[in-house]
Amino acid sequence: MQKKKSSIGWRNENKHPSLSEVFSSVSVPKQKGIWKKLFAFTGPGLLIAVGYMDPGNWATDIAGGAQFGYMLLSVIFISNFFAIILQHLALKLGIVCERDLAQACRDHYPPLISFILWILCEISIAACDLAEIIGSVLALKLLFGIPITWGVLITAIDVLIILFFQYKGFRYIESVVAALIFTILVCFSFEIISSKPEIFPILKGIVPNPEIIKNSHSFYISIGILGATVMPHNLYLHSSIIQTRDYPRTTEGKKMAIKYATIDSTLSLSLAFFINAAILIISAATFHKAGYTEVADIMDAHKLLNPILGSSLSGVFFALALLASGQNSTLTGTLAGQIVMEGFINIKFKPWIRRLITRLIAIVPAMIASIVYGEKGTTELLIISQIILSIQLSFAIVPLVNFTGDSEKMGPFVNGPILKISAWVITIIIVFLNLFLLYNTLLGRR
Repeated sequence: MQKKKSSIGWRNENKHPSLSEVFSSVSVPKQKGIWKKLFAFTGPGLLIAVGYMDPGNWATDIAGGAQFGYMLLSVIFISNFFAIILQHLALKLGIVCERDLAQACRDHYPPLISFILWILCEISIAACDLAEIIGSVLALKLLFGIPITWGVLITAIDVLIILFFQYKGFRYIESVVAALIFTILVCFSFEIISSKPEIFPILKGIVPNPEIIKNSHSFYISIGILGATVMPHNLYLHSSIIQTRDYPRTTEGKKMAIKYATIDSTLSLSLAFFINAAILIISAATFHKAGYTEVADIMDAHKLLNPILGSSLSGVFFALALLASGQNSTLTGTLAGQIVMEGFINIKFKPWIRRLITRLIAIVPAMIASIVYGEKGTTELLIISQIILSIQLSFAIVPLVNFTGDSEKMGPFVNGPILKISAWVITIIIVFLNLFLLYNTLLGRR
């Protein structure tokens, strides 16, 4: 039997659109106005950028700045470049194949492999949710003095907020995320101005320094920044939410969609680079300059900001940015969970049930750690969550690079030779560094 055109290169025909309730729900103007089309495609990139500025990234940026000044800015820059390439592949897969990455895995691999990939992905989303809880809990303690145990319970309520915006429409979710990112941007802009960093050392730090590799400790932190930069759930998320745009499902329409979606993604990830770089710059300009080179903890960083900068607002803005970061990541984590479950095993739960399951899985260990170990326990959980994400990463990147490099699946949109080689080099580097980081972390090496 001859396969239908829509299923060429796949084991099964995809019968259900990704995120069916919002599929093709955001209109794209048919006229040729560049700015109107760019505005129509603006949004998914911001949701993706959230994953690159979540609480899990803060510790490595703070530690890198406190210990080595501006030297590791080049690592953040390289990490961001890797992220731009991989997210481009994710959005291209969604647009061209009209499948999210989870659906693509289900339609390519045997059922057992797909089931295993689904379990691994669910664990990584729960780990990501754990990092979001911890970030929000620490922020609530810093802002309002709420005990960590109570803070864990309060974070469970955000499911109601998320559901409200989900029912209002996808553009509302994008607007909320944009507002929270703007909050983070304002907070860190204030912190940078207050910390008065030196411009020339910042520019010098963007250029890779051989000392990064020579110094074993800076190399370890660099691996932490580079290896844990790309969030696995972001690849599933981006390949799905780009399909919310109502572009023509033709060759020309898909070409146009890829163009504007890539601009949106690149600009949004550039904003994420600024925020990650800002965290490291602030840490370098305050802690490293003052001799506090051992600062590697979010709580310690908050305690030292006020006395060093001489402004009580510094700590407030720092905590406010942390709270916005945690809540933003919660929104995107919810969507990713829905996409992964529907894509891999084709089971649909009501959003509030799906969110409750994920949040309970993350809340239990967070609650136990907060009761038994207090702040130290939550910080350790933050590290563990990043290790789990590192393990899952290769199981998302390898299929993505493989699918987008397959001419049978992608047709005229298949990765060109340069992009194909670049994607595999990036994949090998990230997978190797994550394995190296995991090995050393489990052995207790720093």
